[in-house]
Amino acid sequence: MNTTSPRAEDALTRIPARQGVAVKLATGMTIKVVNTHGHQVVDTWAFNQEDIGEWMSMEHSRASMLRLAPKLGDTLVTNRRRAILTLVEDTTPGVHDTLIAACDRHRYRQLGVVGHHDNCTDNLAAALGSLGLHAERTPCPLNLFMNVPVHDNGRLDFAPPVSQPGGYVTLRAEMDLIVVMSACPQDVTQVNGMTPTDAHYSVG
Repeated sequence: MNTTSPRAEDALTRIPARQGVAVKLATGMTIKVVNTHGHQVVDTWAFNQEDIGEWMSMEHSRASMLRLAPKLGDTLVTNRRRAILTLVEDTTPGVHDTLIAACDRHRYRQLGVVGHHDNCTDNLAAALGSLGLHAERTPCPLNLFMNVPVHDNGRLDFAPPVSQPGGYVTLRAEMDLIVVMSACPQDVTQVNGMTPTDAHYSVG
């Protein structure tokens, strides 16, 4: 787990495979999230710096955007329906997910894993904890690069990401916020092509 206080001139910083990072952004700053190897999902959360009881909400954002996943120019909103992050650049095919909850110890137990397995829920808690913060709940994340096809009959699938190595998205902060990113540890389903890897980010 890594916590960073970024500057505009900083270069790419690693999000270690299976771990999470927390980054503070001021209003108007941007964060670029890079799918370095092309097949890594990055669970992404955002919280109001002044009150982490206000967070980026997928259900509220879908109602605001009127689509299942953000496209270029779309603004994600909080559980209080205020703008928090805007997607300003996307070099990937634009396949991201807002439906699936962060993986947790219960999910891996359900998938047959015995004992501890790294998971995005614990990564979120650890990243916020390093800032002396605790979220009362784990909001549904913006799952960058995650490929969850929705079929005509309503069925969902877990498929490998379709991003190419080095593909990235850039998000602009619409308030002073904390972004938490987790390089998803999922290695039981095809979500990360079975092999979790590092991802990277930079701040501008």
